[in-house]
Amino acid sequence: MPSALRVRLRSLTTAVASLAVVASAGALLPGPSAQAAPDARAAGFEQQVLFKASQDPGYACYRIPAVVKTVKGTLLAFAEGRVNDCSDAGDIDLVLKRSHDGGRTWSPLQVVNEGAGDTHGNPAPVVDRRTGRILLAETWNTGRTDGQNCAVPCDRTPHLQYSDDDGRSWSAPRDLSDQILPEDWNSWYATGPVHGLQLTRGRHAGRLVFTANTETWNGSRVTANHAALIVSDDGGDNWKIGATDSYPIPADGTFRQKPSEMTITERPDGALYVSGREQDGTDLGHRTHTISRDGGDSFVSPFKAIPDLYAPQVQCSTLQFGKRMLLGCPGDPDRRRTMQIRSSYDGGRTWDSVDRGTTVTTDWSGYSDMVRADGEHVGLMYEGGAVDARDEIRFARFTEDWLQPRRGPDPKTTDRAPHAKPAAVLGGASTTGGRFGGAVSFDGTNDAVRLPFRRQLPLGEKGFTASLWFRYSATSGEQPLLWMGGIGTNQPQVWLRGEPASNRVTGLITTREGAAAPKSASVRTAGAYNDGQWHHIALRRGGGQLTLSVDGTQVTTADVPGTVTRNSGYGFHVGQRVDSRAHFAGSIDEVRVYDRALSNAELAGLGGDSGARAPVTRDTVAWLPMDHIRPSN
Repeated sequence: MPSALRVRLRSLTTAVASLAVVASAGALLPGPSAQAAPDARAAGFEQQVLFKASQDPGYACYRIPAVVKTVKGTLLAFAEGRVNDCSDAGDIDLVLKRSHDGGRTWSPLQVVNEGAGDTHGNPAPVVDRRTGRILLAETWNTGRTDGQNCAVPCDRTPHLQYSDDDGRSWSAPRDLSDQILPEDWNSWYATGPVHGLQLTRGRHAGRLVFTANTETWNGSRVTANHAALIVSDDGGDNWKIGATDSYPIPADGTFRQKPSEMTITERPDGALYVSGREQDGTDLGHRTHTISRDGGDSFVSPFKAIPDLYAPQVQCSTLQFGKRMLLGCPGDPDRRRTMQIRSSYDGGRTWDSVDRGTTVTTDWSGYSDMVRADGEHVGLMYEGGAVDARDEIRFARFTEDWLQPRRGPDPKTTDRAPHAKPAAVLGGASTTGGRFGGAVSFDGTNDAVRLPFRRQLPLGEKGFTASLWFRYSATSGEQPLLWMGGIGTNQPQVWLRGEPASNRVTGLITTREGAAAPKSASVRTAGAYNDGQWHHIALRRGGGQLTLSVDGTQVTTADVPGTVTRNSGYGFHVGQRVDSRAHFAGSIDEVRVYDRALSNAELAGLGGDSGARAPVTRDTVAWLPMDHIRPSN
C-alpha cells in the first residue's frame, strides 16, 4: 500500500509544525518573496523562495530541483533535503511541495523518501497522462558523514516510486537495477536530475522517458562514460535502456566528451531533443546535444558540443513553449551565476546568445527545471543565492511577454579571413576615425564585436599572433581589448586588456596539457598607454616565448605548453570579456589573428603605416578592418 507523506521531525519546533501539517492535510501556504534581478521586475514575472534551510527547518541545505504538472494540474516540486551539510553524498532525503494554483502558493514540505543516513536523491519525475500516475526515478548510494564525495567506484543504484493520488502519498521504492543497471555501469550512476516526459507523437506515443548518465570502472580507474535514455512502454511497470552514447576514457585521463545530467524535450516534429552538461572533455563547450527520431531507441548521431553556447559546467533545463524551446541555464561561462532563459526557434539547432537572453537574476545560480505552470506561465525552479548558488531553491513564474522578443540580425562588420562570416556588432557600437580609415568606438557599457564560431578560430597548441590598434583615455576599470576562448583560472584562453589603475597593459594565456592542471603565463607593459593616442599591440606565442609588444617595445616571458582552446566554451570578442562583466571604453582598429608566430619584421610591418595593407594568408584566423558597420536591415 502507498505510504502517507510525512514531515521530517528534527527538532521540537519542526515537530510542532508537523502536527499542523497533518491536521490541515493539503493546505497551501504562500511562499515568501525572493528579490528578483532589476531586469526581472517587469509585468509577467514573479518569484518566491520555495526551499530554504531557515524557512524549512530540519535540513542544512536543499539542492537538485525537479518539477512536473500532474493530470489534475497540480505542480509537484521535488528537491534533495540534505540533512547535515550541502555535500553530495551525505544523509539526503527526497522532499516535496505541492501547488494547486500554478505555483502561486505551496503546501508545507513533506518527505517522499528518507535516506536515513544514506543518499536518496537525483529526482527524475515523469507523469503518465493516460493513467494519472506520477513516477519518480531516483538514485541511492551509501551515505557519508565526512562531507566528502562518493568514493570511486560509487555504489549508486536506480530506484522508483509512484503516486496514484496526485502526489499525496507514494509507494515504497523498488530497485530497478535488474532492468536498467547493466554490469559494466558499475561506478557512477545518476537519474536525471530533471523531469522526464511522456511522448505524445509517433508510433511510441505514450512511452515514458527519463535520462541517466553512468560510468564504467575496470577495477583501477574509470574507463568509459555513458549517456542514456531510459524508457517504459507499459506505464512504468518495466523499463529498459534506450538510446545510448558511450565515450571511452583513455589511461591518460583525457577524453573527448562526457555528456551528463541531460534534459529532454519533445519537439513539435516528434523528435526528442537531448541537451546535456559537458564535463571536462577536450571538445570545446560546456553544453552538448543530440536528438532521437525513434522515440528514444537511438540517437541520430553522437552528442556534439556547442562551443558558443555560454554556460558553466552545470545541469540545465529545457521546455517547449509555443514556437520557442526554452533553456534555463546560468549565462556566465565561468561561474554558476546569472540565471537566464534563452530561446531556440529551430528545435535546439541554434540558441540565443547571452545578450539576447532574458536574465532571471544576476545572483549565483545553479541547477534548474521548468514546467508549463498554467495556460500562460512557465514555472522555473532553480537554485540561487546572493552568496552561494546553494543558498535556496526559488520558483519563478513568467509569461512569454516577459521574455525578450525575438531579435533580428545584429549589425555586422567584415571579417576578411578565409571562410569567415561577418562579425556581430553589439550594444550599439559605432564607427569613428581610425588609425587606418575607420575604427569601431566602444562605450564601455555593453558595446562589443563578436565573431561567430567556426572551426578555424581555436588556436590549440599552435604558435599565434594577435594584433590590433587601440586608443583610450580611461583611468580605471578593466579595459578588455581582445578575448579568445574561455575565462577564469581553469579555462584555456587568450586575452589582451588595459589595466589603467595599475598603469599597465596585460596579455595572458591559460593552457591545458593532457590531464594536468591548467597553467597560465602573462606579460605586462610598464605603462597603460591611455593617453588618447593610437597604439599598436601584439601578443605572440612561439619559440618557447610569450611576447607582448606595444609600439615595437617588447616584453617577454616563458611560454607554458599546452592548448589555449580546450574543455571550455569558446568566445571571440573584441572590446568585451567573454562573461560580459567588463567592456572597453575607447576605439579599436585593424584586429588580426594568425595561427603562427609572426617574425619581428612582420610585427613591425603591422605596427607601421602600411599595416592595413598586409595581405590575407592561409594562416590568417581573423582580420577585422573595423572600417564599416552594416546595419542589421
